[in-house]
Amino acid sequence: MLWIRLSVAAVIACSFVAAQSTLDFETYRAKVEPIFLKKRPGHARCVACHSASNSLFKLQPLPEGATAWTPEQSKMNFDSVSKLVKPGGDPLASRLLKHPLAEDAGGDEFHNGGRQFTSQNDPDWQTIAAWVRGSKQ
Repeated sequence: MLWIRLSVAAVIACSFVAAQSTLDFETYRAKVEPIFLKKRPGHARCVACHSASNSLFKLQPLPEGATAWTPEQSKMNFDSVSKLVKPGGDPLASRLLKHPLAEDAGGDEFHNGGRQFTSQNDPDWQTIAAWVRGSKQ
């Protein structure tokens, strides 16, 4: 019985690692991460709230005077963000995409930072969705 439990646990762990590995770090760093620094009309930048909070979506604080994260910080951000997505699947199954999306566009009921994306057609939302689906473009 113990052997079966250990086997099931190993399969679950391997599935999680395999899913996480479908998220491409280089695409994240080049295309997704800059979105978190972008100022959107009527909203704070994602980094403004998520570098100072203890939420699941935790971004590293930018070094003073910097306009981008260091490679080490980007890796920590990637690890944090990866916990909020379901790679290779429906983007709306990923909290990273659903939470800041307007409710009438399929998003969550509430987001402290407001609705960063009013529509699933928003180019930045589409960029993140493509990354979640596994696109490297």
